[in-house]
Amino acid sequence: MTEKELLYFEDAIGHEKNLISICEESINMLEDGEVISFLESEKERHNVLLNKLMNVLEDKANE
Repeated sequence: MTEKELLYFEDAIGHEKNLISICEESINMLEDGEVISFLESEKERHNVLLNKLMNVLEDKANE
């Protein structure tokens, strides 16, 4: 994996973590159940993406 690709993964992981954090903070501040439900599903979607990115890096590290 090239340095440029590693930097891409670092950025992408940071973005996913940031989006998860934003969802969590928003969920804690809101009262509308429908919006909370939407944000919880978005948080889960970004957790899945984060895990996929981490798994790719782990696979590359183990090669």
